[in-house]
Amino acid sequence: MKIALIGYGKMGKIIEKIAISRGHTITARSSSTLPVEEVDFTNVDVAIEFTSPELAANHIKHCADQSTPIVVGTTAWGDQLPFIKDYVIQNDGSLLYASNFSIGVNIFFDINKRLAKLMATHPEYSSGIEETHHTAKIDAPSGTAVSLANDILDQNENLTSWVHEENTTPSTTSGQIGVTSYRAPNVPGTHKVSYDSEIDSIEMTHTAHSREGFGLGAVIAAEWIQHKKGIYTMQDIIKF
Repeated sequence: MKIALIGYGKMGKIIEKIAISRGHTITARSSSTLPVEEVDFTNVDVAIEFTSPELAANHIKHCADQSTPIVVGTTAWGDQLPFIKDYVIQNDGSLLYASNFSIGVNIFFDINKRLAKLMATHPEYSSGIEETHHTAKIDAPSGTAVSLANDILDQNENLTSWVHEENTTPSTTSGQIGVTSYRAPNVPGTHKVSYDSEIDSIEMTHTAHSREGFGLGAVIAAEWIQHKKGIYTMQDIIKF
């Protein structure tokens, strides 16, 4: 498979290493000094994009215009998702996006939904989410934490919103989930979902040991979407 890397920072280099180890070839690279519009896409099967929120939508549009499937790992651009979905579908394109490409995290997402559904009949428990990432992470809360919170809301009609604070547990009212973000050096990513009552507590945690899992998931996603059309997420892959 011939891959274009849109974004050639730390994640881009990790993805490059993993892709080559799996027998693929990097045939194009876009970076902060080489915009995607200046990159030759004539020898590309799939693009993998890890850049910044303000650039992601245009990169997706560009790939749709080039008839190139794209895997997007950039987060915090969800406000543009309805428009982007329409654009990709209208142009017969292919998009796979995720707040986190780790296979383990996507299994964690599925377990989170199942647990939230079980807890919906037990209002005596309050729910909370904590996430810790490296100090260079731009968005807070992380896209993964937002996905966890929104999935809980989808499964529990007693909960209506989430509130966020950095470095401290937010004050919540009935029907709210508290989301706390921490930043520390050299932390790839840790997420904890908890339910607390006066009697006991339930906690589940996912801890990433390196960024390799994110890179591997992105390459697996590229392999999966190469010959498909439409809009997908990592949940489509783990359930396939």
